[in-house]
Amino acid sequence: MNILQSITHLLYAGLGNLAAYLAAHVLLCLLPAFYIAGAMTALIPKEAVTRFLGRNTPKFISYPAAAAAGFLLAVCSCTVIPLFAGIYKKGAGIGPAITFLFVAPAINILALVYTGGIIGMDLAIARLLLSLAFGIGIGILMALIFSRADAEHDRATDALFAGQAAMRRVTLIFLLALLALLVVGTFQIEPLRHTYAQVELPIHGMDTFQAFLYRLVPFDPARGEEGITVQGAILIIMLALIGLASWRGIEHIHEHFTTWSWLSTALVGVTLLIAALGVTPHAGGLTLALTGKFFGVLAAVIALGWLLRSGLTRDETRDFLWESWRFVKQIFPLLVVGVFVVGILRELIQPQWIQAIAGENTFLANFAGVVFGVFMYFPTLVEVPIARMFLDLGMHRGPLLAYLISDPELSLQSILITAAIIGRKKAWVYVGWVALFSTLAGLIYGAWVDGANILLVAFGVALLLVALVGIMWLVNRRNTAMAASALSQ
Repeated sequence: MNILQSITHLLYAGLGNLAAYLAAHVLLCLLPAFYIAGAMTALIPKEAVTRFLGRNTPKFISYPAAAAAGFLLAVCSCTVIPLFAGIYKKGAGIGPAITFLFVAPAINILALVYTGGIIGMDLAIARLLLSLAFGIGIGILMALIFSRADAEHDRATDALFAGQAAMRRVTLIFLLALLALLVVGTFQIEPLRHTYAQVELPIHGMDTFQAFLYRLVPFDPARGEEGITVQGAILIIMLALIGLASWRGIEHIHEHFTTWSWLSTALVGVTLLIAALGVTPHAGGLTLALTGKFFGVLAAVIALGWLLRSGLTRDETRDFLWESWRFVKQIFPLLVVGVFVVGILRELIQPQWIQAIAGENTFLANFAGVVFGVFMYFPTLVEVPIARMFLDLGMHRGPLLAYLISDPELSLQSILITAAIIGRKKAWVYVGWVALFSTLAGLIYGAWVDGANILLVAFGVALLLVALVGIMWLVNRRNTAMAASALSQ
């Protein structure tokens, strides 16, 4: 009976955490991100990105372009793999392609905003700067190590970069409107948080309903747990309706548009507006606060609706909705499972375990964070609440950053897929570099957290990168000289 009670308790903890997560974090973060990912895939010609990533493109263009593409395009590690395969097989050099593969899931806009909001902007900034520096560094190292294979790959694919693709102005405006929706919905700045008007809804019993929800899903903020509010319960219902309408209207949208197709999109807009409201339940009903965030989301939703109806062609709208829905189907089930597991882990993991393994900023503590990040797959955004849980349980912020950098980069399945794209040797060398650089990133950031001078830390990072690249350049030069000598004999 005790075993059954324990299992029931763990399942209840997982379901409670999932419900709280869906209510609090999915709408203004995830829905715009899904649409941005869909728009990137459907509306941007691949050549508009890949022509900057060729092996013969100057490095001061190709590597920043790869980092910028990763920053803008991908949302999680499972999405970056097909994009990485596409740019590599179409002619990108191994170095810029690897930089894109590293940077994309680690520092995309959503991951940074979410990390800053849940854990702290200092860690988000460290994640951005160190991932950029080390992502470019790993790309350069991979290009130096595998220069001969890269040259063969380059000769086979260079001709594909002759075309110049262009993107229509209206599609660029559409993408910027989606980005504005994400920024307005997630940034916590005073003009967006300020309440400009209030509306009272005389729906009695809302305070009782709120108390019931808190009893239904108990929570402890000290352990990183969140409860469900009245607004959250409404949003969960709206998410279910969006899923139903999308299944009916977008699953077969390439065959024909239906009323369900437009209804699903309209439901998304309405739900985003509900999520942007400030909702306070009380004995007399609900107080709706019309904040700057609400008006910003309203303006973005109106602009996007008009562009969908009048700016994009019917084919572009169809492809955009389909790619967004495909992204939801690909990621959302993993997200649900991951958050459910977080709720169970939170009940099982004891604070003294975390404090013993990763409570200090040591090499082993950072490497432990990396090992967990490499071999346990969690989609982007799921690793953030997991990291928050570890922080609440006593993990040092250095190993926490090591985990956050390594987790979205690789999983066992992505290692296998990457090996199929670039070969097993290259893939496992890449895994080794990710493990090393993630550990070093945690040590560097942890040292700053513990009081080290920021200028000394920055100098150490620069010196490390220069030393590694210098060593690999010398090795590559020696190998090239030996190969030339062998050919001349």
